[in-house]
Amino acid sequence: MKLVVLGAGESGVGAAILGKQKKYEVFVSDAGNIAEKYKNVLLNNEISFEEGKHSKSIIFEGDIVVKSPGIPDTIQIIKEIKEKEIPVISEIEFASIFCEAKIVGITGSNGKTTTTMLVHHILKKEYLNVGMGGNIGKSFAQQVAENNLDYEVLELSSFQLDGIKSFKPNIAIITNITPDHLDRYNYKFENYINSKFRITKNQNEEDYLIYDNEDKVISNWLKNNKIKSKLLPFSTEKELEEGVFIRDNNIIIKYNNIENSIMSISTLALKGKHNTKNAMAAAMAASLLKVRLNTIRESLEDFEGAEHRLESVLKINGVQYINDSKATNVNATFYALDSMQTPTVWIVGGIDKGNDYLELMPLVREKVKAIICLGLDNQKIVQTFGNVIDLIVETAGAEEAVKVAYKIAEKGDTVLLSPACASFDLFNNYEDRGNQFKQAVKQL
Repeated sequence: MKLVVLGAGESGVGAAILGKQKKYEVFVSDAGNIAEKYKNVLLNNEISFEEGKHSKSIIFEGDIVVKSPGIPDTIQIIKEIKEKEIPVISEIEFASIFCEAKIVGITGSNGKTTTTMLVHHILKKEYLNVGMGGNIGKSFAQQVAENNLDYEVLELSSFQLDGIKSFKPNIAIITNITPDHLDRYNYKFENYINSKFRITKNQNEEDYLIYDNEDKVISNWLKNNKIKSKLLPFSTEKELEEGVFIRDNNIIIKYNNIENSIMSISTLALKGKHNTKNAMAAAMAASLLKVRLNTIRESLEDFEGAEHRLESVLKINGVQYINDSKATNVNATFYALDSMQTPTVWIVGGIDKGNDYLELMPLVREKVKAIICLGLDNQKIVQTFGNVIDLIVETAGAEEAVKVAYKIAEKGDTVLLSPACASFDLFNNYEDRGNQFKQAVKQL
């Protein structure tokens, strides 16, 4: 069997390693340059590859094609592969064929990284044989190749879910659904929603879906579509017949007519309403996997958050600098602004994915004293907030943005990098953007 892998990033190289282990004849093709670390892995594993082009003569000989999530379905080479009726799947689908572990799959527009890390942290603390992958950490495929795990916690993007056929998690979590990546979905929100719900596509009556009961997009979809898995909602606003809710500031899990009080929300390591929801979802998943309540409580009390997600950098002259570079959509930035307790100098901008900034208007009026734009095209941001915020400055790099913020901010203020946009106009990725921001703050 010939396996062709398109894209030689984390997921592509992982799929190649697993393919080789499973005795496929593997060929990796990347239209761009392959990063040195991945090239070395391919060379060490004696996997043949090409970069800077896609050789159709070799690709069309494949029996199966694994496509990296960053490659859209609309590009010419993918269309031609499909015309030849060669199956095109995601690395997640390919890895799941060989995976015997119980899978917790987590998707959503925001909170999925934190929730994935929380579930992994709890299971690790219970001394379970668990891995974490998907859109975070090592690729799922590489973990399947290298470890014989009992549990896998996977962060799943809509792009990864687009390429599944039979993949199914035993426990699925959908944190929330807000407009994001619409440029990949013909600017139709319903296409993106359907994509997220693919996580439940192959689930059966023995599987579970944990979801936000207050998210109208999720609730409406569930009203209009039948799924087989057992529904377990979480809510911060009302008590539920079954699921996770808050009573007297305590997180309560109610399932199979048994009610357990987990902990007070005041002792959660991560603050903010959105993080309370992430903790509730993680607690429910861990509870279904029979983790002891003490372990769940301890884990949620000592968890350290994800890098580039509302990460405190430094306090300088009484001004707190916060790196929220991972906020690549409006909803993520909404959470960030909502959690600000002091006048805020907001650094925003990048590649707009069809953003509607008006949702942020009430928070901007209430909390933001100045806006610093960090993108090549900031027109939409200036147009939206120009009449509300007196001071809007355009900058062309993290260092300049931080220097301007330093001049504007006064003692007691917060400088918040929460871009609400993708980063590819000025940076390699959101990590690069966050690291450059942190570096610039440290050099003040």
